[in-house]
Amino acid sequence: MHKVIIIDDEPLARSIVIEYLQHHTQLELVQECGDGFEGLKAIMQHKPDLIFLDIQMPKITGFEMLELIEQPPAVIFTTAFDEYAIKAFESHAVDYLLKPFNRERFDKAITKWEEQKSKAPDKSTQDLLDAVSLSPSQSQRIVVKNGSKIKIIPVHDVFYLEAADDYVKVHTQEGYFLKNKTMNHFEQALDGEQFVRSHRSYIVNVQQITRIDPNEKDNHVAVLRSGARVPVSRSGYGKLKEVLGL
Repeated sequence: MHKVIIIDDEPLARSIVIEYLQHHTQLELVQECGDGFEGLKAIMQHKPDLIFLDIQMPKITGFEMLELIEQPPAVIFTTAFDEYAIKAFESHAVDYLLKPFNRERFDKAITKWEEQKSKAPDKSTQDLLDAVSLSPSQSQRIVVKNGSKIKIIPVHDVFYLEAADDYVKVHTQEGYFLKNKTMNHFEQALDGEQFVRSHRSYIVNVQQITRIDPNEKDNHVAVLRSGARVPVSRSGYGKLKEVLGL
């Protein structure tokens, strides 16, 4: 028996999946959830084999919820979404059901999952998240897990980002929060006119810079409104000068 969770803010959509699931006795529905917060808790509690997940939901999106899970389960998306996401799904062989869908299409998705479940679902899901996160619609905020709470950080509230082993420290007025992404990811995802890779280990919000002071050798340091001092390498200085028009 495989455990299943449904995460969708539309009760009618959840009821349709429940109805179709009744024809698959090898699948056990352990919980249905109305938003990503509830879904995240349910996944951590039940550790399902498969989830049916909507993308556009209140509070946090389905993508943002998945990013907060270290080893995400296999996912069948049940949603309507933009062209960028469709391309990402097709590239990474994760199945999806465009609403409205019938039982025949649902059954095909289950069959596809059963054929692929011996593979590593977390790898394909992570590849998908990496691709979709570069979409402009996904780069306006950063969602982090802070203990048992979820924090949504608008990108304009970010002072700077700092590499920290396998994580990135997202520095804000409230302190810093850890995000399990790479510096290269953020360099690609964030607006290059607002966030500049000033150093191998730092990305700075140029709107926070009050001045750039010389430092040792050919390096500089960016002084932010908060008083923080962000290292600027020689190449980073060139990038900042270009963006700031200096």
